[in-house]
Amino acid sequence: MIYLDNAASTQIHREVLDAMLPYLQELYGNPSSIHRYGRLAHKAIEKARKQVADLINADPSEIFFTSGGTESNNTALCGIALKNHGLQLITSAIEHDAILEPCKKLEKSGFDVVYLPVDEFGSVDPQILKNKIPEKTCLVSIMFGNNEVGTIQPIEEIGLICNENNVPFHTDAVQAIGKIPIDVKKLGVSMLSISSHKINGPKGIGALFIKHGLAINPVILGGGQERGLRSGTENVANIVGFGKACEIAKSNLDKNILSLKNLRDYLVKRVLAEIPYVTLNGHPENRLSNNAHFTFLGVNGEDLIIKLDEHGIAASTGSACSVHTQKASHVLQAMGFSHEQITGSLRLTVGMFNTIDEIDETVNVLKKIVTELRSFSPFKEKYSFT
Repeated sequence: MIYLDNAASTQIHREVLDAMLPYLQELYGNPSSIHRYGRLAHKAIEKARKQVADLINADPSEIFFTSGGTESNNTALCGIALKNHGLQLITSAIEHDAILEPCKKLEKSGFDVVYLPVDEFGSVDPQILKNKIPEKTCLVSIMFGNNEVGTIQPIEEIGLICNENNVPFHTDAVQAIGKIPIDVKKLGVSMLSISSHKINGPKGIGALFIKHGLAINPVILGGGQERGLRSGTENVANIVGFGKACEIAKSNLDKNILSLKNLRDYLVKRVLAEIPYVTLNGHPENRLSNNAHFTFLGVNGEDLIIKLDEHGIAASTGSACSVHTQKASHVLQAMGFSHEQITGSLRLTVGMFNTIDEIDETVNVLKKIVTELRSFSPFKEKYSFT
């Protein structure tokens, strides 16, 4: 298999698995217990907390472990909402469903939610945000890098606007982590969500950064773990794996980003040069280093995925989290895409284990598949496919 769906999930790193195994076997104590088994588990969690914090230049006490990006996002939005009933929340039209669905629920409970538009590249205009922030705004939540088209938002500029207006600012950085340097102090964010399985760590574990001084209400109640914010016995092995994945990501961050970008750029160059009637979606430059999102006119994206899979190549049309809903991409709709453009979309995302030979094989297969599918496309006369 050639795996080019790294935005959906990544292969776990061998060093991450090795770090986890002891906490699945002999070091299985509950970290809330005061005996030696419990103390060792607790110590491992605190080490991982520092590893996560180091990746984003945070203080370890500002890191709260969750079950993943979705829970982190829900905790950020609902935790603020529980303290500010009936006020306004500002987000964008292209957020992940883990932001949009909580927003819909908050609207039903009396919140005013403003959805900022985006341009044809999927970028938010900070000036529009600046004009939309009234005194009753209790939170701004804008994603760092889009999970479908890869566009990176002007997070630092948005953070400055929010800080000038004394409004907490949350960013969903699940796709951005490990693909771009992130410094929470420089960015001026109040909260930031990240997930382990996007950076070669295990699934089912993530974190929420909460800046010192910002108080939010807990969403999951119980025994008071994670300093009262997120109750429930900690998933020690996954937390350890997450910490190790962050350590690996930080150790060669610039080198890894450059490697991803080189693979991605090579892929984009070949596809655009060798396959006609193809466009690259998202911002041409200000995009995540591993993301390539295309529209192949006259071809159905799901047909492309099925055909690629038959050739041993894994790809997607967009968010893996919403694939079963069978709905058109709200991201591409917000960017002004036509139905034809949306249905012809394909997302290819590279990872640390991909090679140039795999990219060559993928493009060669893609050329044959697109030609085949276009031969019986209802649009073949419109575009004169040959």
